[in-house]
Amino acid sequence: MTRDDCAGNLARVRSWLGEQGLDGLIVPRTDAHQSEVTAPHDNCLEYISGFTGSAGMALVLPDRALIFVDGRYQVQVRQEVDPALFAVHHLYDDPLDLWLRDNAKPDWRVGVDAMRVAGGTFDALALACTAAGGELVAITDDPFDALWNDRPEKPVGRIRAMPVSVAGETSASKRARISERLQAAGADMLVETLPDNIAWLLNVRGSDVAMNPVPHSFLIVGQDGQVEWFVDRRKLGNDLAPFELADVMMAEPEHFLDRVAQASTNRTVQIDPDFTPFAVRDRIEASGGKPAARTSPITLAKAAKNATELTGYRDCHVEDGIALTNFLAWLDSEWRARRAQDLPLTELEAEEKLIAFRAERPGYLEPSFRAISAAGANAAMCHYNAQPETNTALSADSPYLIDSGGQYANGTTDATRTLIFGEASAEMRDAYTAVLKGFLSLSMARFPTGTQGHQLDAFARRALWDIGLDYDHGTGHSVGHNLLIHEYPHRFAKKPNLHGLEPGNVMTIEPGYYETGAFGIRIENQVEVVADRPGFCRFSSMTLAPIDLEMARLKLLSRDEIAFLDAYHAEVRAVLMDRVLPQARPYLLAHTRSVAERLI
Repeated sequence: MTRDDCAGNLARVRSWLGEQGLDGLIVPRTDAHQSEVTAPHDNCLEYISGFTGSAGMALVLPDRALIFVDGRYQVQVRQEVDPALFAVHHLYDDPLDLWLRDNAKPDWRVGVDAMRVAGGTFDALALACTAAGGELVAITDDPFDALWNDRPEKPVGRIRAMPVSVAGETSASKRARISERLQAAGADMLVETLPDNIAWLLNVRGSDVAMNPVPHSFLIVGQDGQVEWFVDRRKLGNDLAPFELADVMMAEPEHFLDRVAQASTNRTVQIDPDFTPFAVRDRIEASGGKPAARTSPITLAKAAKNATELTGYRDCHVEDGIALTNFLAWLDSEWRARRAQDLPLTELEAEEKLIAFRAERPGYLEPSFRAISAAGANAAMCHYNAQPETNTALSADSPYLIDSGGQYANGTTDATRTLIFGEASAEMRDAYTAVLKGFLSLSMARFPTGTQGHQLDAFARRALWDIGLDYDHGTGHSVGHNLLIHEYPHRFAKKPNLHGLEPGNVMTIEPGYYETGAFGIRIENQVEVVADRPGFCRFSSMTLAPIDLEMARLKLLSRDEIAFLDAYHAEVRAVLMDRVLPQARPYLLAHTRSVAERLI
């Protein structure tokens, strides 16, 4: 999408505003499922702005437009979006609802697609409009159906069954557990709109969006366990034998809202206020139903992985560790060989080679997200993706950051390593050492069962704070089981997360530091929460790959940090040495030697 394209698309939105009698249109980044990664059909924010990040929202007015993005995209948005078209704001520090409260004019009518905004977000925006004397208008028809002439069709990716041998529990058993939770909560039914929750409950996986193996669909679960699934039947094919759908009622998605209205009359309906579209809540209330807003019981059940799922994660991490270590060894050798020939190695070449190494591993299906293969200043953009026009060569004097993962038949992986091929500056060494110490501090933490993610977040930031540095993103997230790479509900972040950690949760630990226009650093392992002493938990690393220590000031590590790092590298070496390529073994041996050996 060129800037000229965006200018024309923005003009069409403004013309449409006049036709509809609206003073503004809010355009979320999300779809009807609040997906982080959307299908081309739903990339409406990109259509008007050119912004390709995964979190954002715009407000289009007759005379100006504003775009709101979080800390991960403050650099990227200024590169992708024409400043003559959009003013940039922070999604959380300077959010749209506060802007409306302070800047909206009396009698303004601001529209938003009621299926693309969660109920909680709608309420905040509506309150802000009301405080300014205006009104938030819930639009019931997708405005971009009229505005976007060549809009891509909705996806119809093939759905596959997830075998019970991999899922670890039948769909019927899961549904029985959810119905029990509904009964305990006093709810007559649950309306579910999160595709990964639906995929987990029904033991299916999808392909509507690459690297996100979930089918777009909707679901109603009754207190009696009866399930109604609203899904495009073309995605399932004709042979339903592999699926556990014999007692599941199915209908097309366009019937979903009408069925919600019909089923809600005089009933208590549980919905998740953070994800369920406002349109759903509106239909429930209009039908005489009572919405009960709380986190979906499917979200909570899915977060506690069963023994079979955990075994799958561990097994696929061995395969992923082989691929990642083979790649790191290749990268080290290839970069030096290319430098001698004056043939630079680029970000895209490195990304493609890592995918090729993973593709050789048993059970590998596809990447779990588009890799962040970032050299030099590009690594200062937390969620940078290399493009032909930005494809940068890996240099000797600046770190290279590779954040990547794989979707495997039995699990999902996510890991980040930051490397340097030459001499690091003092500033880079200070930052890398602080990031490493933060990574180790959180990885080593023992905490009471039920501790919440925000209560642990500062462990990862303390060393950076001590030298006056920080990072503007969360420290970690849940990871799905051959599902979404960013899974809810657990998070490590400054923002409160009220869901307690317990054994069976799978998280990432990924502190970083980003110097705009210069370099970026991040270290990430995927971990599982395991039981420790009575009443306490700790983290056990799933990721198996060497952590580069060339930039670290090792003398600043404590005795406990050194012991933890040495033990981790000893495990990596023991598990992988006989499995990696022969040419990768010298690299693995050198990069897993003890800190004491390095200090000699």
